[in-house]
Amino acid sequence: MPELPEVETTRAGIMPHIQGQTLQQVIVRDTRLRWPVPADLAAKVEGEVLRQVVRRGKYLLFEFDHGAIIGHLGMTGSMRIVGHSEPPAFHDHVDLVFPNVTLRYRDPRRFGCMLWQQNPVMEHSLLASLGPEPLTNEFNAQHLLNACTGKKQAIKSLIMDSKQVVGVGNIYANEALFMAGIHPHRQAGRISAARLAKLVECCKQVLSAAIKQGGTTLRDFVDSEGKPGYFKQQLQVYGRTGQGCVNCDHPLTESRLGQRSTVYCKRCQR
Repeated sequence: MPELPEVETTRAGIMPHIQGQTLQQVIVRDTRLRWPVPADLAAKVEGEVLRQVVRRGKYLLFEFDHGAIIGHLGMTGSMRIVGHSEPPAFHDHVDLVFPNVTLRYRDPRRFGCMLWQQNPVMEHSLLASLGPEPLTNEFNAQHLLNACTGKKQAIKSLIMDSKQVVGVGNIYANEALFMAGIHPHRQAGRISAARLAKLVECCKQVLSAAIKQGGTTLRDFVDSEGKPGYFKQQLQVYGRTGQGCVNCDHPLTESRLGQRSTVYCKRCQR
């Protein structure tokens, strides 16, 4: 599943091609996404100027003067800039046609979305309850300490909860916890303030590094130019079950936590 760095890489890749441009046409080939594409989407935005593309968590917001298209890549989706003459493939469900280029949304499993929200956009039910962005000052040691106080929930599950902080998906939660030396199953309320402060910094570090590298190389992810990301080359625990820890060479352990693969070092994480 594309995570925050993949979504941010997509946003940065497509925005220079379409920001400030008039959306000439919306072509919907299949409305059957996670939620149906609104029947009146074209009527809402055709002829309007796209002011900017912003990211909120894993959502991409295509902002116009009176509202925004809310896009999500789901598990297998991608958004690419293509020429007007490039024929659509079977899973290319939605095109946003601008004067010089087309933004094409592909989603083989159709778990993503293309919705509309009139201003104020952040009041949409998908966005209203989201926690702070992990790379902003709002996600800090005090915020995480407040979120963890009294909680028996596993720390990995807590930092993956979008109501606490958005966009720390499974891959990057594994990596950040390893960097911080914290066992993913440890109860959130039993971790010291100093160690939580370290975890905040590790979350920021691993996400920033992934964005810089262009996102993680996942089977279904391609960036706006059709190229995969390269952060997978630097993963220290995720996908390395049974291999030696990069710190102590002890074989890495895998377990299931919240139905997600959780990889860690029993020696280095406590």
